[in-house]
Amino acid sequence: MTNQEMRKPVFIKLEDVQPATKGHNIVVKVVERKIVLDKRRTNGEGLRIAECLVGDETATALFTARNEQIDQMPEGAVVALRNCKVNMHKNFMRLAVDKWGVIKPVENVDLPTEKINSRNISAVEYELVNVNK
Repeated sequence: MTNQEMRKPVFIKLEDVQPATKGHNIVVKVVERKIVLDKRRTNGEGLRIAECLVGDETATALFTARNEQIDQMPEGAVVALRNCKVNMHKNFMRLAVDKWGVIKPVENVDLPTEKINSRNISAVEYELVNVNK
Protein backbone atom coordinates (compact mmCIF):
# COMPACT_ATOMS: atom_id res chain seq x y z
CA MET A 1 0.00 0.00 0.00
CA THR A 2 1.38 3.41 -0.93
CA ASN A 3 1.59 6.29 1.47
CA GLN A 4 -0.70 8.89 -0.18
CA GLU A 5 -1.37 12.29 1.27
CA MET A 6 -4.97 13.18 1.99
CA ARG A 7 -6.42 15.99 -0.09
CA LYS A 8 -7.60 19.10 1.71
CA PRO A 9 -11.37 19.56 1.48
CA VAL A 10 -12.72 22.23 -0.83
CA PHE A 11 -15.56 24.14 0.81
CA ILE A 12 -18.34 25.64 -1.29
CA LYS A 13 -21.18 28.06 -0.60
CA LEU A 14 -24.84 27.07 -0.42
CA GLU A 15 -25.68 28.99 -3.59
CA ASP A 16 -23.40 26.60 -5.55
CA VAL A 17 -25.32 23.47 -4.50
CA GLN A 18 -27.22 21.71 -7.31
CA PRO A 19 -30.11 19.22 -7.06
CA ALA A 20 -29.35 15.50 -6.55
CA THR A 21 -25.58 15.95 -6.08
CA LYS A 22 -23.20 14.65 -3.44
CA GLY A 23 -19.76 15.11 -1.96
CA HIS A 24 -20.15 18.72 -0.84
CA ASN A 25 -18.21 20.35 2.00
CA ILE A 26 -20.09 23.35 3.40
CA VAL A 27 -19.66 25.57 6.47
CA VAL A 28 -23.07 26.73 7.73
CA LYS A 29 -24.75 28.20 10.79
CA VAL A 30 -27.77 26.45 12.31
CA VAL A 31 -30.50 29.08 12.30
CA GLU A 32 -33.39 26.92 13.49
CA ARG A 33 -33.93 23.30 14.56
CA LYS A 34 -37.30 21.54 14.72
CA ILE A 35 -37.87 17.89 15.73
CA VAL A 36 -40.32 16.36 13.24
CA LEU A 37 -40.22 12.71 14.34
CA ASP A 38 -39.38 11.13 17.70
CA LYS A 39 -40.58 7.57 18.18
CA ARG A 40 -39.45 4.24 19.55
CA ARG A 41 -39.41 1.01 17.62
CA THR A 42 -40.59 -2.28 19.11
CA ASN A 43 -36.99 -3.41 19.69
CA GLY A 44 -36.34 -0.34 21.86
CA GLU A 45 -34.28 1.61 19.33
CA GLY A 46 -35.29 5.18 18.76
CA LEU A 47 -35.76 7.11 15.57
CA ARG A 48 -35.42 10.87 15.71
CA ILE A 49 -35.51 13.22 12.73
CA ALA A 50 -35.14 16.99 12.81
CA GLU A 51 -35.31 19.61 10.11
CA CYS A 52 -32.66 22.28 10.59
CA LEU A 53 -32.59 25.54 8.70
CA VAL A 54 -28.91 26.18 7.96
CA GLY A 55 -27.36 29.09 6.12
CA ASP A 56 -24.32 31.06 5.07
CA GLU A 57 -23.77 34.46 3.44
CA THR A 58 -25.23 33.27 0.13
CA ALA A 59 -28.37 31.25 0.97
CA THR A 60 -30.24 29.06 3.42
CA ALA A 61 -31.38 25.44 3.07
CA LEU A 62 -33.11 22.68 5.00
CA PHE A 63 -30.88 20.02 6.50
CA THR A 64 -32.32 16.68 7.64
CA ALA A 65 -30.60 15.52 10.83
CA ARG A 66 -31.08 11.96 12.08
CA ASN A 67 -30.62 10.51 15.58
CA GLU A 68 -27.23 11.56 17.05
CA GLN A 69 -26.78 14.20 14.34
CA ILE A 70 -29.52 16.25 16.04
CA ASP A 71 -27.34 16.76 19.12
CA GLN A 72 -24.51 18.04 16.89
CA MET A 73 -26.76 20.74 15.43
CA PRO A 74 -27.81 23.12 18.25
CA GLU A 75 -29.32 26.44 17.20
CA GLY A 76 -26.66 29.09 16.71
CA ALA A 77 -23.80 26.64 16.15
CA VAL A 78 -21.45 26.92 13.18
CA VAL A 79 -20.75 23.48 11.72
CA ALA A 80 -18.90 21.96 8.78
CA LEU A 81 -20.94 19.45 6.77
CA ARG A 82 -18.37 17.14 5.19
CA ASN A 83 -19.34 14.84 2.30
CA CYS A 84 -22.85 16.28 2.34
CA LYS A 85 -25.41 15.19 -0.24
CA VAL A 86 -28.53 16.78 -1.69
CA ASN A 87 -31.66 14.65 -1.49
CA MET A 88 -34.72 15.54 -3.51
CA HIS A 89 -37.90 15.44 -1.40
CA LYS A 90 -41.08 16.11 -3.38
CA ASN A 91 -38.99 18.05 -5.95
CA PHE A 92 -37.36 20.24 -3.28
CA MET A 93 -33.71 20.10 -2.16
CA ARG A 94 -32.75 18.87 1.31
CA LEU A 95 -29.21 18.56 2.59
CA ALA A 96 -28.20 15.39 4.44
CA VAL A 97 -25.10 13.70 5.82
CA ASP A 98 -25.13 9.89 5.66
CA LYS A 99 -22.78 7.38 7.29
CA TRP A 100 -19.91 8.43 5.00
CA GLY A 101 -20.16 12.10 5.98
CA VAL A 102 -19.19 14.04 9.09
CA ILE A 103 -20.69 16.95 11.02
CA LYS A 104 -18.02 18.89 12.91
CA PRO A 105 -18.32 22.05 14.99
CA VAL A 106 -16.21 24.89 13.63
CA GLU A 107 -14.34 27.26 15.89
CA ASN A 108 -12.74 30.48 14.58
CA VAL A 109 -15.63 31.15 12.14
CA ASP A 110 -18.31 33.64 12.99
CA LEU A 111 -21.43 33.83 10.86
CA PRO A 112 -23.60 36.54 12.39
CA THR A 113 -27.29 35.77 11.99
CA GLU A 114 -27.89 39.13 10.32
CA LYS A 115 -25.34 38.26 7.60
CA ILE A 116 -27.09 35.00 6.66
CA ASN A 117 -28.91 35.35 3.37
CA SER A 118 -32.65 34.67 3.57
CA ARG A 119 -32.85 33.16 0.06
CA ASN A 120 -33.97 29.59 0.79
CA ILE A 121 -32.76 27.20 -1.92
CA SER A 122 -34.96 24.48 -0.41
CA ALA A 123 -38.05 26.50 -1.32
CA VAL A 124 -37.33 26.26 -5.06
CA GLU A 125 -39.22 23.44 -6.76
CA TYR A 126 -37.35 21.47 -9.43
CA GLU A 127 -38.93 19.48 -12.22
CA LEU A 128 -37.38 16.51 -14.00
CA VAL A 129 -37.36 17.26 -17.72
CA ASN A 130 -36.89 14.57 -20.33
CA VAL A 131 -34.54 15.92 -23.00
CA ASN A 132 -34.73 12.85 -25.28
CA LYS A 133 -37.79 13.19 -27.52
